[in-house]
Amino acid sequence: MTVRRFNSLLLLALLTVSGSSSRKVVGRAGEDVTLPCTYNIKSNGPREVCWNKGSIPYSGCNNQIISTDGSEVIETTRASSRYQLLGRLEDGDVSLTILKTTEEDAGLYGCRVNIAGWFNDEKHYIDLTIEKAPSTTSTPTTETTEQTINTSGQVTATTSSTSIDSEQQQEDEKGKKQTDIIILVCVLLVLIALVTAGIAVSRRRWNQHKIVIQFNSVPPAVELQNQGPAVENIYQNHSTGYAAGNSGCMYEV
Repeated sequence: MTVRRFNSLLLLALLTVSGSSSRKVVGRAGEDVTLPCTYNIKSNGPREVCWNKGSIPYSGCNNQIISTDGSEVIETTRASSRYQLLGRLEDGDVSLTILKTTEEDAGLYGCRVNIAGWFNDEKHYIDLTIEKAPSTTSTPTTETTEQTINTSGQVTATTSSTSIDSEQQQEDEKGKKQTDIIILVCVLLVLIALVTAGIAVSRRRWNQHKIVIQFNSVPPAVELQNQGPAVENIYQNHSTGYAAGNSGCMYEV
């Protein structure tokens, strides 16, 4: 890896004397990165441009990954759908965008602009460094990439992402609602049981109170029986006395 980096730096140093430009770009694994490359389209008109990984040869591009005829991308030269020219080709912006970069994408890239005339081609070198993505405890996101073609024929990419956190949150809210419903049903059942028990107790007490009232309103049979002999005794005693009185009177006569 050290020898490769040394060769890249040496190549960049040698090419600076031939009208070429070079720069460094740092990206992060899993993210999109753009390697800049532009030319003066007003003075040169639309030109053919090719991108390759590694050093640019004397003519054309070897190890080519994508190219354009100046107005649209030549699809047969696209090495992967991750390579996109998202700049405005009509303005001379032929920057390369690499989608969802990995550590294997690191290295030297070359952009060659074909300018008419001997040794007039513009060469732009970009040394790409990819850093490891930081480890996080958050839920990863899923991303989907769709390609669309604009009015100029350029292929563009739009990325939409949906976080799993939202799905987990919806599931948590659904579970919470179910729990609340269960608790509410249990509370209603307890209230119904308490009301039913209260009604049963009240009815039992009312029946007992009604029996007591009926019992107090009717004289016992024993009392009636005791009253009967007492009346008879009084009657008998009165009759006996009267008879005795009569007999005394008769004796004196």
